[in-house]
Order: sequence, then C-alpha cells, then structure tokens
Amino acid sequence: MKLNELSDNPGAAKKRTRVGRGPGSGKGKMGGRGIKGQKSRSGVAINGYEGGQMPLYQRLPKRGFNKPNRRSYAVVNLGLIQKFIDEKKLDAKKPIDGAALVASGLVRRELDGIRVLAKGDISAKVDLHVAGASKSAVAAVEKAGGSLTVTAPAAAEASE
Repeated sequence: MKLNELSDNPGAAKKRTRVGRGPGSGKGKMGGRGIKGQKSRSGVAINGYEGGQMPLYQRLPKRGFNKPNRRSYAVVNLGLIQKFIDEKKLDAKKPIDGAALVASGLVRRELDGIRVLAKGDISAKVDLHVAGASKSAVAAVEKAGGSLTVTAPAAAEASE
C-alpha cells in the first residue's frame, strides 16, 4: 500500500451542502429557507423556542433547593499548612488565624471563615484559630502537640 492509494471509507466524508448556488443544485435561490419571515433572515437565533409548545426546560421538573444564606468556607488542608511552615511562609510559633493564612497566600480570601481538613500530615506544633475543622483535623493537630480552636466566623456574629 502506498500513500497515494489511501482513501477514506465510503460515506465517511460527506460534502457540505452549498446553498444559494443556482436552481440545478436543488438548494438555489432561497437556499431552503422559504419566503420572508424571521427565520429567512441572517443573524436570528430562536433557541429554546418550540413554536408555542411548552419548552423542554420548562417541562422538566425542578429539583433541590439552594439555600440563599448558605455559608461558604475557604478550605485548607493540614498538609498545605505544614508545607507553608516548612517554606517559612507561616510562623508556627505565632497563633495562625484567617488573617495569617491570607497574608501567607495559602488562602485567597476568608469568605465566611476558614475550615481545616485533615488531608496530609502535620508535624509542627501549631496554634490554629479557624471557623471550622473536621474531627480528624483536630485530632491530628493535637497529636502533633498543637491546639486547634474553632471560633465563630465574623459574618455569622453580624447576622445573628
């Protein structure tokens, strides 16, 4: 077999229809768009409209509920805290709170508070003050000789 003998499977490559190319093409003059009306013009998109029939997105049932005042926490893993301590971006001797985590660049913004999760290992003795923590994270910090205090987030105090 040579390169000049290669060919696609029959029916694999279909030529596109060129509309408006004369009566012999079968798609000449109006190009299959009919006469006048919104759909015969260019630049028209009537997406989701089904000719007065109830559209699909309205026929389907709505599910669930989105709580409007739901708190969103910035999540930090213990392994990352240890990494930042090793890189001297965080000082383990001082208490580590939300402001310290933002200043170090570990968290972009506090949102409704910072929540610590137990992914990764921590060996430094740290004093953490955060808005939330998993039980395993608290256990891991105390095992390393540190303390993890869960304080009420500032946004929660203002709303109550």
